[in-house]
Amino acid sequence: MESATLSRIGLAGLAVMGQNLALNIAEKGFPISVYNRTTSKVDETLDRAAEEGKLPVSGQYSPRDFVLSIQRPRSVVILVKAGAPVDQTIAALSEHMEPGDCIIDGGNEWYQNTERRIQEAEQKGLLYLGMGVSGGEEGARHGPSLMPGGSFQAYNNIKDILGKVAAQVEDGPCVTYIGEGGSGNFVKMVHNGIEYGDMQLISEAYDVLKNVGGLSNDELAETFTDWNRCELESFLIEITSDIFRVKDEHGDGELVDKILDKTGMKGTGKWTVQQAAELSVAAPTIAASLDCRYLSGLKEERENAAKVLNEAGLKEEIGSASRGIDKKRLIDDVRQALYASKICSYAQGMNLLRAKSLEKGWNLNLGELARIWKGGCIIRAVFLDRIKKAYQRNPNLASLVVDPEFAKEMVQRQAAWRRVVGLAISAGISTPGMCASLAYFDTYRRARLPANLVQAQRDLFGAHTYERIDLPGSYHTEWTKLARKSNASSP
Repeated sequence: MESATLSRIGLAGLAVMGQNLALNIAEKGFPISVYNRTTSKVDETLDRAAEEGKLPVSGQYSPRDFVLSIQRPRSVVILVKAGAPVDQTIAALSEHMEPGDCIIDGGNEWYQNTERRIQEAEQKGLLYLGMGVSGGEEGARHGPSLMPGGSFQAYNNIKDILGKVAAQVEDGPCVTYIGEGGSGNFVKMVHNGIEYGDMQLISEAYDVLKNVGGLSNDELAETFTDWNRCELESFLIEITSDIFRVKDEHGDGELVDKILDKTGMKGTGKWTVQQAAELSVAAPTIAASLDCRYLSGLKEERENAAKVLNEAGLKEEIGSASRGIDKKRLIDDVRQALYASKICSYAQGMNLLRAKSLEKGWNLNLGELARIWKGGCIIRAVFLDRIKKAYQRNPNLASLVVDPEFAKEMVQRQAAWRRVVGLAISAGISTPGMCASLAYFDTYRRARLPANLVQAQRDLFGAHTYERIDLPGSYHTEWTKLARKSNASSP
């Protein structure tokens, strides 16, 4: 009798993401208790639950009442700001929880914080999940991509709920058990790093089409709509076409042209690049996207640089580069360059996930990760299904670049890719993401690189030794002594 009046799950932290996820859970038929330190947020959520279909949401106003209103073994989702607020919320709630109960952190948390909390929870007999949630406010309400990692028992306790709440695609819900420890948070972090790369590449395509091709916002909207019907079909391409159509309510023209060119960020992109460096994984497209966000923040410096360099005689090359441009061909070339660059960006993200999985023993299933990103999340795209199939064909695939299907597509597109990058360079338009992707491709595909010279330099000034291509073992050469001897014997 008692369990009939209790909620199946609880959620603490009722900013918009928390409210929307709670209402999504309730709408799928799971009674839910909600709690927030600011009680007005509880009332707001209850009002929304009533308005959006008399959903089974129970509002609680103290940590104790909240915890005790949930069926045992209790599962409590926390959606608060990462860092200290998570620890404070856990402390307030765990005081009233019992062994076997579970805490699920749904924020963008640093994976090592999750691993620390797993150990702390274990000391109290509690289970813990760090769960990446992607899809923004809309996704939280109508179906996100979910990346839970940590206690497998905790996952099994709420597997039925997550399966109904997640976005649904043809091969199942966009949720899977990621692995042990902080794997769920790490996977979400890399997802966000790939997202940084995607957004940067799209902005570069826009820059070239607008400033070299001379496309109007209407033409850009039409172009991105067309692209959303081809291999580029994705959430980010779709919303980009919508952005170009929105008029400015406070003046003439479209709103996009009135937005200040400074990009914000919350840290997951930086973490991704730092982890790539720690693991010696090349991720130049993602790193370039992060650098561009830093440079975009230097608005006043950039304006001053433009003025100083113009006065120094720097001429704008955009006009001459755009003369005689075939718009139709440019649009097609940029489409191909964008797609090839995206493959490189995703390859970098997947390689980072594989390297971390090997280091931590997480046994990540890269094909399954691609599958759960097909719906709900920000990077959802049709070609993720092809990434899934690539890893199904070969779970030990060294890189997406060498999957036979993707390799063929990249070779077919490389001429257009080079044309776009060359045109942008000659026009003085920066395309760091596309350039980084192309450089990554060109470096990765070459059987021999000029790294032999770099290693010789290292051996000369630091006696770091080198290996030979024709003999086994390590070698050191007295380069300077031999060079002087050679000079002395020269006629």
